[in-house]
Amino acid sequence: MNGIDVFAQLTQHIKRQADTDKQAFAVASQCMTWFYHQLRHKPAPPAVQHIAWNGRWPQAIAESQGDDAAGCRTKYPGGIDAVRTDFQRTQAFLSLTLTFYEFALVGDGDDNSSYSARELHDILAALNLAAEPSLGPDVHLQSLTAQFDSLHETRGMEALMTGMGKLYDQGYRVTTADKAHLNRVME
Repeated sequence: MNGIDVFAQLTQHIKRQADTDKQAFAVASQCMTWFYHQLRHKPAPPAVQHIAWNGRWPQAIAESQGDDAAGCRTKYPGGIDAVRTDFQRTQAFLSLTLTFYEFALVGDGDDNSSYSARELHDILAALNLAAEPSLGPDVHLQSLTAQFDSLHETRGMEALMTGMGKLYDQGYRVTTADKAHLNRVME
């Protein structure tokens, strides 16, 4: 195929979203842990303060100013319920993104980091996208990235898994190379 490398550009597009999704998930996860930690721990009794002033703030005051765990209270003013909702949302986005990345890898049946004409046809058809070679790689890439963006926005895991099933029905499988590649993206 002449022109653009559909495999490379598609996987780069998905990886950029994966990086964004991982960051959002990490923040939600960290804040959920922080909120749960706050629920479990009762405030410590106030420290005994001596009358003599040493020019520094008491340790308890200094610690309470940093207690906000990088803005969890600010980011989630609804508290634990708000962070739970966001945790579920970010987890769903990340899961879909990584599954679509796996789909893109599985579609490269010979693991050469490029789609042959047959492989490209198969992944397009698996997602019910126009697969005519005359459309060219630019249109095919645009179709694939638009489909990913649409599925990501709607959390369309069912449609994605149907497409994955179609690839499996044609003999495509997750290979050791695919697993290694996916693990690098998940780091």
